[in-house]
Amino acid sequence: MKATDLTPFIATHPGEILKDELDASDISQSEFAKIIGFKRSQLNEFIKSKRNLNADLAILLEKALGIDADFWMEAQKNYDLDSARMKAKNSERLEAIEQLNFIKDKIAYSFLKKEKILKGDPIDDVKLIKTIYDVEHFEQLANMRTEPSFSRFRKSTKLAIDPINIIGWSKLVEYKASMFLVPNFNYTCQNVLIHKLKEIITENEDTIKSSINLLAEYGIKLIIQKKGTKSPVDGISFWSNGNPAIGMSIRHKRVDNFAFTLFHELGHIFKHLVNNNECRFIDLDSKNEEKNYKNSIEEKEANRFAEEFLISDSEWSQYFEKYGLEPLKDANLIDHAKYIGIHPSILRGRVCHKLEFYKVKTQIIYNLQ
Repeated sequence: MKATDLTPFIATHPGEILKDELDASDISQSEFAKIIGFKRSQLNEFIKSKRNLNADLAILLEKALGIDADFWMEAQKNYDLDSARMKAKNSERLEAIEQLNFIKDKIAYSFLKKEKILKGDPIDDVKLIKTIYDVEHFEQLANMRTEPSFSRFRKSTKLAIDPINIIGWSKLVEYKASMFLVPNFNYTCQNVLIHKLKEIITENEDTIKSSINLLAEYGIKLIIQKKGTKSPVDGISFWSNGNPAIGMSIRHKRVDNFAFTLFHELGHIFKHLVNNNECRFIDLDSKNEEKNYKNSIEEKEANRFAEEFLISDSEWSQYFEKYGLEPLKDANLIDHAKYIGIHPSILRGRVCHKLEFYKVKTQIIYNLQ
């Protein structure tokens, strides 16, 4: 930032400088007025910033105080410029306040404040909101909810869904992803990446950070962002500056939830985004997802991708062939999970889902580490 871009808190009038000089020299205003041939009232107006300095006064001050006339002229020039900048800044601030009042109910304002994205300065906040929402004018916000990936929330009848907060969460993830630099993406890396990712999840030590770093190595951005109120969003997948990106809210800090959501979004990347860099998939928890979206070909393919790459069909069949009589016994789950190289909570979660039974106690650790 250049010095000329800064706006001073106050503008210092040359009259204030003169008052300091007179006080330091113990000269009264009446006495000094006589020296320079001014009426006391005229000098007082200058000292109180009600009268500006001209060249004649600058020369008088030079002779009376020994301070160059150029200094006084420069002081007046700086005062005029600073005053103009302050006036412009105040005008910009008033406009920013009006803009914020206009858009507060059209964006996820409370969510962005709670996440400390917005700092409270209207001028800075307005600029940042435009960047996050990728708009030049706030009138464009009205059209955003008609975009295919967002329009289904506008039509949703679910009381637990706030479309504004879901869009706000999505836009914040996209904004954060835009600042995340990763190498070029190569879709042929799928199997190697998934193998390494399963190892990280199985080990379950600093899992989130390790997953972020691994995906970044392969050109995929992973953004973790808490959700706002009435936005039961699990994940999002999209293109970000030439790279695929995933956003996750991690509403439940469980290994099985993390693994399935992440692999589901990877399914969107390898099945859908590689062929369409305009797509954006936003996935809510199943209870709040509309049937049309839940039953879409893309969602079914992403679910299938997650299921197959976490636990293959053959591994799944082997388990029930061997442990079908006691499928929820911890020892059986741990034994087979170790055999196929997956965290036991993932296997148990899928068994519970298949049996639609979740109430059996377990010693298996689900917490995401």
